[in-house]
Amino acid sequence: MTPTVVLPVIIGGLYAAGVYLLLDRSLTRVLLGFLLLGNATNLLLLSAGGPAGLAPILGYAEPEEMSDPLPQALILTAIVITFGIAAFVLAIIYRSWRLVRQEVIEVDEEDRRVAARSQTDADDIDPDDLAPEDRAAMHADTFAADNGDGDGVDPDLDVERRLARRYSGIPSDDVDLPPTRRRNR
Repeated sequence: MTPTVVLPVIIGGLYAAGVYLLLDRSLTRVLLGFLLLGNATNLLLLSAGGPAGLAPILGYAEPEEMSDPLPQALILTAIVITFGIAAFVLAIIYRSWRLVRQEVIEVDEEDRRVAARSQTDADDIDPDDLAPEDRAAMHADTFAADNGDGDGVDPDLDVERRLARRYSGIPSDDVDLPPTRRRNR
């Protein structure tokens, strides 16, 4: 039997399309690219299993006539893993849509600022020598037990109370986040 060139071309096309979609900023396209890569891998495993044979059951066929069960088991495992990761990415897409009403990853200005810093080892940096905006969150001078007026009220708690008063009665998409729309007055 002569090997066909169609299956390797299909596998290559699926890999190429999957990698192309993975490189996009849209999470939906990333999910589709991952699914295409999973299907291309399944086809590659299937084609690597050799020619089709009889069912690999002892007593049903001679050992040389049986098909190899290992690629089939690997494909089943790959299907389960692909399904789990696809469900996770779908949850990320849903959460992103609920929070910011878009599923495209934008450029993060904080990442650009960190990348522009000098190439210094993190162990060599003293947080007290950094500018306040470059210090890590919850550094000693960024974390205060009170707001400085001596009344002992946590400023974060005060902000939460003011937000709760301001937006009372307005439904929010998330319990932990303040609503994004203001009331019409």
